[in-house]
Amino acid sequence: MFIKVALNAFHKQNIDSGAIFHISNLGLPSNVSIGGIHSTKIYKANKLACKALKGKGVQSWIRVIYAYHGEEDWIEFIEIYYKVDKESEDRERILRNYKK
Repeated sequence: MFIKVALNAFHKQNIDSGAIFHISNLGLPSNVSIGGIHSTKIYKANKLACKALKGKGVQSWIRVIYAYHGEEDWIEFIEIYYKVDKESEDRERILRNYKK
């Protein structure tokens, strides 16, 4: 559902629901180069309700960190976490995998 609705709307239809943000303060170039592709950016999706946590309101939200490979039009999940258990994304993981 996330890929079909959120990512399709944001990346292909340019519909900004305010739930997906480009993570721009990682110390990476604005477009990192991965395997020769120069249109990959790192994003955070907020405000995603989880059905398994239904009934908890704002406390049911999860966050998804992913790389979007624009030229090839595919995503690579980096991290999915429950926002109550973790304050922010694992920046070390992102840098370890994407800082070339």
